[in-house]
Amino acid sequence: MSPILRRVIYVATYEIIAILFVTTALVVLGFGGGSSGLIAVVSSAVAIVWNFVWNTIFEAWERRQSSQKRTLGRRIVHSLGFEGGLVVFLVPILAWILQVSLVEAFLLEIGLLIFFLLYTFVFAWVFDLVLPPRHNVVHSSEPH
Repeated sequence: MSPILRRVIYVATYEIIAILFVTTALVVLGFGGGSSGLIAVVSSAVAIVWNFVWNTIFEAWERRQSSQKRTLGRRIVHSLGFEGGLVVFLVPILAWILQVSLVEAFLLEIGLLIFFLLYTFVFAWVFDLVLPPRHNVVHSSEPH
């Protein structure tokens, strides 16, 4: 499987499952199914677009650095920038669609961030087991 197809499958599967989880969680918290589903889809779309934009910005900045090595500190900055951007974009959207205060929307967003931290870890692990990256695949012509 090509790396591009694998990424497309990863993102599509990740987002579909995420939409189902977020919609269900918001319904359980007492929000209507329609607004919960809308939040899940809008959040997913914002996350996909922001991921592309943030990675483009970050990688452009990274290319200008004397070292392009991905250190722990650089990975932390990358993660905080991505998640921070999501909070900035999604809190007003959550407040508007769910008709809650910005504080309530912020608390909901923090809950979503915690969920997605765990979800992303588990999803990536399982995905790699089901569809291993090309460099982990042993080909029959290679020595074992």
